[in-house]
Amino acid sequence: MMNELAKSDKSFVAALLLCIFLGSIGVHRFYAGKVGTGILMIVTFGGMGIWTLIDLILIIVGKFTDSTGKVIKN
Repeated sequence: MMNELAKSDKSFVAALLLCIFLGSIGVHRFYAGKVGTGILMIVTFGGMGIWTLIDLILIIVGKFTDSTGKVIKN
C-alpha cells in the first residue's frame, strides 16, 4: 500500500510517449523495468493493441506503476 502512494523516479512524459509510439512492442514496459511483460508484449504485439490501450489509459490517469510498485505520474 505504501509503494502505491510513492512516486516513481521514471518520467511520466517519457512513459506516455513510449506507449503512444512504441506501445505495441512494449517499450514503455521495458522503460518501467517490467522486462517480463515487455517481452510478452513483443510476442503478442501489445495484446493485439488491447493491452497497449489499457496501459495508455493507466498512464494517463496516473495508475501505471514501475517494477518496484511506485506510480509513474506527473
